[in-house]
Amino acid sequence: MNDRPMMPKVRGRLTPNAPLAPLIWFKSGGPAEYLFEPADVEDLQDFLRAFDPSVPVWPLGLGSNLIIRDGGMPGVTLRLGKAFAKVEQLDAVTLRCGGGASGILASSSARDAGIAGTEFLRGIPGTIGGAVRMNAGAYGREMKDVLLSADVVLRDGTRVELPLAALGYSYRHSELPEGAIVIGATLRGVAGDPVVIGAEMDRIAAEREASQPLRSKTGGSTFKNPPGEKAWALVDQAGCRGLQLGGAQVSEKHTNFLLNLGDATSADIEALGEEVRRRVKDKSGVELQWEIQRVGRAESLDQDTAEKSAKGEKTHD
Repeated sequence: MNDRPMMPKVRGRLTPNAPLAPLIWFKSGGPAEYLFEPADVEDLQDFLRAFDPSVPVWPLGLGSNLIIRDGGMPGVTLRLGKAFAKVEQLDAVTLRCGGGASGILASSSARDAGIAGTEFLRGIPGTIGGAVRMNAGAYGREMKDVLLSADVVLRDGTRVELPLAALGYSYRHSELPEGAIVIGATLRGVAGDPVVIGAEMDRIAAEREASQPLRSKTGGSTFKNPPGEKAWALVDQAGCRGLQLGGAQVSEKHTNFLLNLGDATSADIEALGEEVRRRVKDKSGVELQWEIQRVGRAESLDQDTAEKSAKGEKTHD
Protein backbone atom coordinates (compact mmCIF):
# COMPACT_ATOMS: atom_id res chain seq x y z
CA MET A 1 0.00 0.00 0.00
CA ASN A 2 2.44 2.62 -1.23
CA ASP A 3 1.87 6.17 -2.49
CA ARG A 4 -0.56 6.89 0.31
CA PRO A 5 -2.68 10.02 -0.08
CA MET A 6 -2.13 13.10 2.03
CA MET A 7 -4.39 13.01 5.07
CA PRO A 8 -6.32 16.01 6.47
CA LYS A 9 -5.93 16.87 10.13
CA VAL A 10 -8.59 15.27 12.31
CA ARG A 11 -9.72 15.43 15.93
CA GLY A 12 -10.51 11.72 16.01
CA ARG A 13 -8.15 8.80 15.47
CA LEU A 14 -6.52 8.12 12.08
CA THR A 15 -4.39 4.97 12.00
CA PRO A 16 -2.31 3.80 9.01
CA ASN A 17 -2.02 0.09 8.16
CA ALA A 18 -4.56 -0.79 10.84
CA PRO A 19 -5.40 -4.49 11.41
CA LEU A 20 -9.06 -5.18 10.64
CA ALA A 21 -9.30 -8.91 11.37
CA PRO A 22 -9.83 -8.33 15.13
CA LEU A 23 -12.84 -6.14 14.27
CA ILE A 24 -14.45 -8.68 11.92
CA TRP A 25 -16.65 -11.57 13.06
CA PHE A 26 -14.74 -13.98 10.82
CA LYS A 27 -11.43 -12.80 12.40
CA SER A 28 -9.76 -12.85 8.99
CA GLY A 29 -8.65 -10.43 6.29
CA GLY A 30 -5.98 -7.83 5.68
CA PRO A 31 -5.42 -4.36 7.16
CA ALA A 32 -6.95 -1.00 6.33
CA GLU A 33 -4.70 1.41 4.48
CA TYR A 34 -6.10 3.91 6.97
CA LEU A 35 -8.68 3.44 9.74
CA PHE A 36 -10.52 6.65 10.68
CA GLU A 37 -12.59 6.93 13.86
CA PRO A 38 -14.06 10.47 13.80
CA ALA A 39 -14.60 12.39 17.02
CA ASP A 40 -18.07 13.55 15.93
CA VAL A 41 -20.15 14.41 12.87
CA GLU A 42 -18.30 17.67 12.23
CA ASP A 43 -14.96 15.87 12.33
CA LEU A 44 -16.25 13.41 9.73
CA GLN A 45 -17.61 16.19 7.51
CA ASP A 46 -14.40 18.21 7.69
CA PHE A 47 -12.34 15.16 6.80
CA LEU A 48 -14.48 14.28 3.78
CA ARG A 49 -14.49 17.88 2.49
CA ALA A 50 -10.69 18.06 2.65
CA PHE A 51 -9.91 14.53 1.47
CA ASP A 52 -9.15 13.51 -2.12
CA PRO A 53 -12.57 12.57 -3.57
CA SER A 54 -11.03 9.88 -5.79
CA VAL A 55 -9.88 7.80 -2.80
CA PRO A 56 -12.51 5.38 -1.46
CA VAL A 57 -13.96 5.85 2.03
CA TRP A 58 -15.78 2.78 3.28
CA PRO A 59 -17.84 2.46 6.51
CA LEU A 60 -17.28 -0.52 8.83
CA GLY A 61 -19.96 -1.44 11.34
CA LEU A 62 -19.63 -4.21 13.91
CA GLY A 63 -17.94 -6.55 11.43
CA SER A 64 -20.79 -9.01 10.88
CA ASN A 65 -22.06 -10.07 7.43
CA LEU A 66 -18.66 -9.20 6.02
CA ILE A 67 -15.60 -10.72 4.38
CA ILE A 68 -12.56 -8.45 4.14
CA ARG A 69 -10.21 -9.96 1.61
CA ASP A 70 -6.67 -10.89 2.61
CA GLY A 71 -5.01 -8.02 0.72
CA GLY A 72 -6.82 -5.50 2.93
CA MET A 73 -8.87 -2.38 2.29
CA PRO A 74 -7.58 0.43 0.07
CA GLY A 75 -8.22 4.03 1.00
CA VAL A 76 -9.94 4.84 4.29
CA THR A 77 -12.02 2.48 6.39
CA LEU A 78 -14.41 4.45 8.60
CA ARG A 79 -15.54 3.26 12.01
CA LEU A 80 -18.21 5.17 13.90
CA GLY A 81 -17.57 5.11 17.66
CA LYS A 82 -19.41 6.15 20.79
CA ALA A 83 -20.30 9.60 19.48
CA PHE A 84 -22.45 7.88 16.85
CA ALA A 85 -23.93 5.16 19.08
CA LYS A 86 -26.53 7.08 21.06
CA VAL A 87 -30.26 6.38 21.10
CA GLU A 88 -32.80 9.02 22.16
CA GLN A 89 -36.57 9.05 22.37
CA LEU A 90 -38.24 11.77 20.29
CA ASP A 91 -41.88 11.08 21.18
CA ALA A 92 -44.08 8.25 22.48
CA VAL A 93 -43.34 5.95 19.53
CA THR A 94 -40.25 7.42 17.83
CA LEU A 95 -36.52 6.90 18.40
CA ARG A 96 -33.47 8.65 16.96
CA CYS A 97 -30.63 6.10 16.70
CA GLY A 98 -27.01 6.84 15.87
CA GLY A 99 -25.54 4.99 12.92
CA GLY A 100 -23.01 3.31 15.21
CA ALA A 101 -25.65 2.03 17.66
CA SER A 102 -26.20 -1.72 17.68
CA GLY A 103 -29.49 -3.34 16.84
CA ILE A 104 -29.56 -4.73 20.38
CA LEU A 105 -29.23 -1.24 21.90
CA ALA A 106 -31.92 0.19 19.62
CA SER A 107 -34.41 -2.59 20.39
CA SER A 108 -33.66 -2.48 24.12
CA SER A 109 -34.18 1.29 24.16
CA ALA A 110 -37.49 0.84 22.36
CA ARG A 111 -38.56 -1.80 24.88
CA ASP A 112 -37.74 0.46 27.82
CA ALA A 113 -39.75 3.27 26.20
CA GLY A 114 -42.75 1.01 25.54
CA ILE A 115 -42.29 1.13 21.76
CA ALA A 116 -43.23 -2.07 19.93
CA GLY A 117 -42.31 -3.01 16.37
CA THR A 118 -38.52 -2.97 16.59
CA GLU A 119 -38.12 -6.30 18.40
CA PHE A 120 -36.63 -7.85 15.26
CA LEU A 121 -33.57 -5.62 15.69
CA ARG A 122 -32.63 -7.88 18.62
CA GLY A 123 -31.77 -10.43 15.96
CA ILE A 124 -29.71 -8.08 13.76
CA PRO A 125 -25.99 -8.56 14.57
CA GLY A 126 -24.76 -5.17 13.39
CA THR A 127 -25.18 -1.41 13.58
CA ILE A 128 -28.17 0.70 12.68
CA GLY A 129 -26.10 2.27 9.89
CA GLY A 130 -25.47 -1.13 8.35
CA ALA A 131 -29.09 -2.15 8.84
CA VAL A 132 -30.29 0.97 7.03
CA ARG A 133 -27.85 0.41 4.18
CA MET A 134 -28.94 -3.18 3.47
CA ASN A 135 -32.58 -3.04 4.61
CA ALA A 136 -31.70 -5.64 7.22
CA GLY A 137 -34.45 -7.86 8.48
CA ALA A 138 -35.29 -10.87 10.62
CA TYR A 139 -38.31 -12.64 12.03
CA GLY A 140 -40.73 -11.24 9.48
CA ARG A 141 -39.79 -7.56 9.61
CA GLU A 142 -37.29 -5.27 7.84
CA MET A 143 -35.91 -1.78 8.33
CA LYS A 144 -38.37 -0.44 5.77
CA ASP A 145 -41.18 -1.32 8.22
CA VAL A 146 -39.91 1.05 10.95
CA LEU A 147 -37.65 3.60 9.24
CA LEU A 148 -38.89 7.17 8.82
CA SER A 149 -35.64 8.71 7.57
CA ALA A 150 -31.87 8.28 7.44
CA ASP A 151 -29.35 10.93 8.47
CA VAL A 152 -26.53 10.67 5.93
CA VAL A 153 -23.19 12.34 5.22
CA LEU A 154 -22.34 12.27 1.51
CA ARG A 155 -18.84 11.69 0.14
CA ASP A 156 -18.30 15.45 -0.25
CA GLY A 157 -19.12 16.07 3.43
CA THR A 158 -22.68 17.35 2.88
CA ARG A 159 -25.18 16.20 5.52
CA VAL A 160 -28.70 15.33 4.32
CA GLU A 161 -31.83 13.71 5.71
CA LEU A 162 -33.22 11.08 3.34
CA PRO A 163 -36.85 9.96 3.79
CA LEU A 164 -37.73 6.29 3.51
CA ALA A 165 -39.06 6.74 -0.02
CA ALA A 166 -35.67 8.01 -1.22
CA LEU A 167 -33.84 4.82 -0.22
CA GLY A 168 -35.33 2.59 -2.93
CA TYR A 169 -35.57 -0.40 -0.62
CA SER A 170 -35.88 -3.95 -1.87
CA TYR A 171 -34.89 -7.27 -0.28
CA ARG A 172 -31.55 -6.69 1.51
CA HIS A 173 -30.80 -3.72 -0.74
CA SER A 174 -31.03 0.07 -0.77
CA GLU A 175 -30.21 2.75 -3.30
CA LEU A 176 -28.23 4.99 -0.98
CA PRO A 177 -26.01 7.41 -2.91
CA GLU A 178 -22.54 6.07 -3.72
CA GLY A 179 -20.16 6.82 -0.86
CA ALA A 180 -22.93 7.88 1.54
CA ILE A 181 -22.35 7.22 5.25
CA VAL A 182 -25.37 6.60 7.48
CA ILE A 183 -24.79 8.47 10.74
CA GLY A 184 -28.30 8.11 12.13
CA ALA A 185 -31.85 6.90 11.60
CA THR A 186 -35.28 7.85 12.87
CA LEU A 187 -37.42 4.81 13.67
CA ARG A 188 -41.13 4.68 14.46
CA GLY A 189 -42.98 1.85 16.14
CA VAL A 190 -46.29 1.62 17.99
CA ALA A 191 -47.18 1.86 21.66
CA GLY A 192 -46.68 -1.41 23.50
CA ASP A 193 -46.20 -3.08 26.86
CA PRO A 194 -42.50 -3.28 27.82
CA VAL A 195 -43.09 -6.71 29.38
CA VAL A 196 -44.61 -8.11 26.18
CA ILE A 197 -41.92 -6.44 24.05
CA GLY A 198 -39.20 -7.87 26.28
CA ALA A 199 -40.70 -11.36 26.08
CA GLU A 200 -40.62 -11.23 22.28
CA MET A 201 -37.01 -10.05 22.32
CA ASP A 202 -36.11 -12.90 24.67
CA ARG A 203 -37.82 -15.36 22.31
CA ILE A 204 -35.81 -14.02 19.36
CA ALA A 205 -32.56 -14.23 21.33
CA ALA A 206 -33.29 -17.80 22.43
CA GLU A 207 -34.24 -18.88 18.92
CA ARG A 208 -31.03 -17.44 17.48
CA GLU A 209 -28.95 -19.15 20.15
CA ALA A 210 -30.64 -22.49 19.50
CA SER A 211 -30.46 -22.42 15.70
CA GLN A 212 -27.33 -20.44 14.78
CA PRO A 213 -23.60 -20.97 15.53
CA LEU A 214 -23.31 -17.67 17.40
CA ARG A 215 -20.32 -18.71 19.49
CA SER A 216 -18.19 -19.50 16.43
CA LYS A 217 -16.16 -17.29 14.11
CA THR A 218 -18.85 -16.68 11.54
CA GLY A 219 -20.17 -13.84 9.41
CA GLY A 220 -23.86 -14.36 9.93
CA SER A 221 -26.34 -15.31 7.23
CA THR A 222 -24.32 -15.99 4.07
CA PHE A 223 -26.82 -16.08 1.19
CA LYS A 224 -30.06 -14.28 0.49
CA ASN A 225 -33.22 -16.36 0.49
CA PRO A 226 -34.32 -16.82 -3.15
CA PRO A 227 -38.01 -16.07 -3.84
CA GLY A 228 -40.10 -18.86 -2.36
CA GLU A 229 -37.05 -20.73 -1.05
CA LYS A 230 -34.83 -20.94 2.03
CA ALA A 231 -31.12 -20.65 1.34
CA TRP A 232 -30.20 -23.05 4.15
CA ALA A 233 -32.47 -25.76 2.75
CA LEU A 234 -30.98 -25.45 -0.74
CA VAL A 235 -27.46 -25.66 0.71
CA ASP A 236 -28.43 -28.72 2.73
CA GLN A 237 -30.08 -30.43 -0.24
CA ALA A 238 -26.89 -29.89 -2.24
CA GLY A 239 -24.96 -31.94 0.34
CA CYS A 240 -22.94 -29.03 1.70
CA ARG A 241 -23.61 -29.43 5.43
CA GLY A 242 -20.19 -29.62 7.08
CA LEU A 243 -18.35 -29.06 3.77
CA GLN A 244 -14.81 -27.84 4.44
CA LEU A 245 -12.25 -25.93 2.37
CA GLY A 246 -8.96 -25.04 4.02
CA GLY A 247 -9.81 -23.60 7.42
CA ALA A 248 -13.41 -22.74 6.45
CA GLN A 249 -16.49 -24.90 6.91
CA VAL A 250 -20.23 -24.83 6.24
CA SER A 251 -21.86 -24.94 9.66
CA GLU A 252 -23.47 -28.23 10.60
CA LYS A 253 -25.83 -26.36 12.93
CA HIS A 254 -27.16 -23.92 10.31
CA THR A 255 -26.10 -24.44 6.70
CA ASN A 256 -26.49 -20.78 5.70
CA PHE A 257 -23.55 -19.94 7.98
CA LEU A 258 -19.87 -20.30 7.11
CA LEU A 259 -17.30 -20.80 9.86
CA ASN A 260 -13.66 -19.97 10.40
CA LEU A 261 -12.42 -23.08 12.20
CA GLY A 262 -9.42 -21.16 13.49
CA ASP A 263 -6.92 -20.55 10.71
CA ALA A 264 -9.08 -19.81 7.69
CA THR A 265 -8.06 -17.04 5.34
CA SER A 266 -10.70 -14.81 3.81
CA ALA A 267 -9.83 -16.52 0.52
CA ASP A 268 -10.79 -19.88 2.09
CA ILE A 269 -14.11 -18.51 3.29
CA GLU A 270 -15.02 -16.83 0.01
CA ALA A 271 -13.93 -19.85 -2.06
CA LEU A 272 -16.07 -22.11 0.12
CA GLY A 273 -19.05 -19.84 -0.44
CA GLU A 274 -18.50 -19.96 -4.19
CA GLU A 275 -18.25 -23.77 -4.08
CA VAL A 276 -21.55 -23.89 -2.19
CA ARG A 277 -23.12 -21.64 -4.83
CA ARG A 278 -21.83 -23.95 -7.58
CA ARG A 279 -23.17 -27.10 -5.93
CA VAL A 280 -26.57 -25.52 -5.24
CA LYS A 281 -26.83 -24.39 -8.87
CA ASP A 282 -25.93 -27.88 -10.09
CA LYS A 283 -28.43 -29.54 -7.73
CA SER A 284 -31.45 -27.22 -7.85
CA GLY A 285 -30.83 -24.77 -10.69
CA VAL A 286 -31.05 -21.90 -8.19
CA GLU A 287 -28.23 -19.35 -8.22
CA LEU A 288 -27.71 -18.18 -4.66
CA GLN A 289 -26.80 -14.53 -4.16
CA TRP A 290 -24.37 -13.45 -1.46
CA GLU A 291 -25.88 -11.61 1.49
CA ILE A 292 -22.47 -11.24 3.12
CA GLN A 293 -20.59 -8.27 1.68
CA ARG A 294 -17.15 -9.07 0.26
CA VAL A 295 -14.74 -6.14 0.01
CA GLY A 296 -11.08 -5.30 -0.37
CA ARG A 297 -8.12 -6.66 -2.29
CA ALA A 298 -7.44 -10.33 -2.79
CA GLU A 299 -3.97 -11.46 -1.72
CA SER A 300 -2.82 -11.86 -5.33
CA LEU A 301 -4.47 -9.92 -8.12
CA ASP A 302 -3.76 -9.34 -11.77
CA GLN A 303 -2.89 -5.74 -12.64
CA ASP A 304 -6.31 -4.85 -14.06
CA THR A 305 -8.16 -6.13 -10.98
CA ALA A 306 -5.66 -4.47 -8.66
CA GLU A 307 -6.22 -1.13 -10.36
CA LYS A 308 -9.99 -1.49 -10.04
CA SER A 309 -9.67 -2.39 -6.36
CA ALA A 310 -7.42 0.58 -5.69
CA LYS A 311 -10.05 2.85 -7.25
CA GLY A 312 -12.77 1.33 -5.07
CA GLU A 313 -14.51 -0.30 -8.01
CA LYS A 314 -16.35 -3.58 -7.51
CA THR A 315 -14.32 -6.66 -8.29
CA HIS A 316 -17.07 -9.17 -7.53
CA ASP A 317 -20.64 -9.82 -8.57
